[in-house]
Parts: sequence; C-alpha cells; structure tokens
Amino acid sequence: MVCPEFSHPQSSSPMAKPRNRSFWCLPDAFLVFGVAFLALLLVASCWSFFTPTPNFEPTVTDPPSKLNMNPVDCSESGFGVNLKSDPKDPTFYDDPEMSYSLEKPVKDWDKKRAEWLKHHPSFAAGARERIVLVTGSQPKPCKNPIGDHLLLRFFKNKVDYCRIHGYDIFYNNLLLHPKMGSYWAKLPVVKAGMLAHPEAEWIWWVDSDALFTDMEFKLPLERYKNHNLVVHGWPKLIYEKKSWTSLNAGVFLIRNCQWSMDLINTWSSMGPMSKDYEKWGQIQRSTFKDKLFPESDDQSALVYLLYTEKEKYYDHIYLEGEFYFEGYWVEIVGGYENTTERYLEIERGAPKLRRRHAEKVSEQYAAFREEFLKEAGNGKGSWRRPLITHFTGCQPCSGDHNQMYAGESCWNGMVKALDFADNQVLRKYGFVHSDLHDSSTVTEIPFDYPADEGPW
Repeated sequence: MVCPEFSHPQSSSPMAKPRNRSFWCLPDAFLVFGVAFLALLLVASCWSFFTPTPNFEPTVTDPPSKLNMNPVDCSESGFGVNLKSDPKDPTFYDDPEMSYSLEKPVKDWDKKRAEWLKHHPSFAAGARERIVLVTGSQPKPCKNPIGDHLLLRFFKNKVDYCRIHGYDIFYNNLLLHPKMGSYWAKLPVVKAGMLAHPEAEWIWWVDSDALFTDMEFKLPLERYKNHNLVVHGWPKLIYEKKSWTSLNAGVFLIRNCQWSMDLINTWSSMGPMSKDYEKWGQIQRSTFKDKLFPESDDQSALVYLLYTEKEKYYDHIYLEGEFYFEGYWVEIVGGYENTTERYLEIERGAPKLRRRHAEKVSEQYAAFREEFLKEAGNGKGSWRRPLITHFTGCQPCSGDHNQMYAGESCWNGMVKALDFADNQVLRKYGFVHSDLHDSSTVTEIPFDYPADEGPW
C-alpha cells in the first residue's frame, strides 16, 4: 500500500506531449477531426480534474532522498506484515477438498497452517501472539425497540478493544449453517474464522451481549501455552456438583490447531445438525440435574465432554477463574463507581499514570498500573476492573430476559457498563461521560487536571 503523503498526481493529459510536426501536413478533413478530438480530450481532462475518479494503479512517488525522508516499505502494514503478497505456491486454499462447512472435517490442519506461514514469512513472526476476535448477532432486525442500538454499542466496544490491542475482528450476522442457530451458531463461525486466518494462533469468541470493561487488560497468553481452549469455569462445579453452569461458553479462546478442529467437530455433533439432537438433550438433562430446559445446548455439551472424557479433554482446557474472563453482570455493575474511584485514587499518587498519552501506547500504562493492583484481588469481590461483563439472560435483541430480574435492570445495567467502558476509551480523546446512567453526557478533561481531583 502506497503511503498517501508520498504520492503525487500523475500527468496523463495528451496536452503534455510534444506535438508531431507532420500533423500539419494532414488533409483538411483529418485536420478538423483531429482538432475536434483534441477538444474532446481537453474537456475530458478538465472534467477529470474537477471530478476525480478512484485510481487503483500504483501511484508514482518521489525518491525518499528527494523528500528528505528515510526509505519506507509501504507494502507492509503498521504491524510489519506484508498485506500485498500471496505467492503462487499451492496451499490448502488450492485444495478443492477443503471446506469451511461443519459437515466436512478438516484433516492435517497443523501441517496446512504451517505450510501457509512458510509461504507468508512476514506473518510468521509474532504468529503465536496473534488473536482474531469473532462475534456476531442475528440476521434480522431486533424485536426489542432498543436492541439494535444496544448491539451496535456492544460491537463498538469490541472494536475499541481490538483497536487498542492490535487485534483483528470479524462480525458475523448470518447463519453459516442453516440448522445451527441460537447459541450453536458460533461454532460454524469459529471454524470458518480459523480457516480464514491461518496467521492467527488464537480465535477469541465473545457473545454479542458481552462487553469489555477493562479496555487496558491483555490476556496472559503465556499462562495458556500448554492449553488449546480457555473458558471461564470451575472444576469443582463440573466434577463434584455436575452443574451445567460450571462454565460459560459465551466467551472462549481457542487455539487455531487440529485439536480445536476435532473438538469443534465433536462439539457440534451434539447440536441441531445431528440426527441425535433430541437424544443429546435428554442425556444432558439426566446428567446435569440443574439444567432446566430439554434441548441440547452448546454449554451443556462442552461440560458433558469435560465430565465424561476428562482424560481426553481436561489437560487441554484451561478453566480460567482468577479474573473476570467472563463475568456475570448482576454481581458486577453495582461496583463500577467504586472501581472508578479506586483507580482515580491510584492515579492521584502516580503521576506516570495520570500523564496523558496516545491510545496506541495504552498497554504500557496497563503494565504500569499492575503494580498498584496487587491488593485489588481477582474475580468476585475484587475492585479491579472486570475484563468482560456478560449480560447473560438479558437478550437485548429479543427482549426475552430471564424472569429472575426485571428487564429494566438489564437495559440500565447495559448502559452503565457501556459508559464505564467507553470512559476508558474517551479519556484518550479528551472526554468522558460524567454520568454513567446517561450516555449523552460528556465532559472535556483538561490536560492538567489537579492531582486531588478526578477528571470528572
């Protein structure tokens, strides 16, 4: 991609070319035709000047020495990968037997992915840290009048988080398998995401009704180096309580490897695409006594695999319980104000944290902040910002919320969580929401706000 600041317009007008002396020796008819033709070209050139059309050809640039700048390889993106090169060497993309569909398993994926990276060396560096976030919603407009607005804000939140940390994001609003709807719809999307992004080591699924509420926090990938799936859960609830809520499958991090392809194949075989779908619902309900509905669901299916085939799956799955990898909103939203005040208190005594900075260097300040959060704790009862707040049971699109709580508490909680997260982003742009219950309020932050006062 050519850097726009280096580009110059190309001269394409025939008027710039020297005239040929033999032109004047042509017969009169040709002379008149030639003059008319030149006039048309002149009009076309002027029209092009006032109504520019997109130019998809490489733009000529002056040499770096002439511009008094260092040479820049503009074929690379800001993350040091070459986005304009796809060698002709055959890869799995050239194999007609490959399929994105759940109904056709992928074989030798580790070898195929390694081969692709070999032919795309600029992506190989840093591949083990690369994450693609995948999310989505229903293909039709929401029934709940405010549902589409809320889903838009949930999506904006994910885009903000990915931009800050340099992650790619894919949002899907179609059923990639006609039978795999509702909570099962994520599995075909995740598989397709793995095939579409061989450069990424991890695919991170995040439900549409979950949002990031710590915009600085970055996953401790080193902790998961020996695991292929990370999900919020507790072993005791699986193996002692046999509870279908012993983990939450609405947020999970899955490694882009053959093990994961095999898991998705087995996992999806308990879904609506299976002829045994009804039977799997009965098995899950008889296994997990606290499961209230008869249909087989993705969460119960994953718990069932962990419970019945522990030797096969347990060592490969990391049940994250030390921080809010996925946090239940009911126990979280009431503490946002206290969390905000505690973080401001830290900043009052730490000038390097109060310092205004560019959004691109946010991770450095997150690292600075960690030394002050040692006493905050993790998970329930902690005043640390929760990484993800998940509005399980609220269903912002349909409005069919869990009857355990009023729908109004869902919508108010969502607005509060969204504003709490948005403040962490807006601060980089010089503003904040002064009231977490009113998204329309915004206050400018002075560059030198006093140490004994908050920015709002």
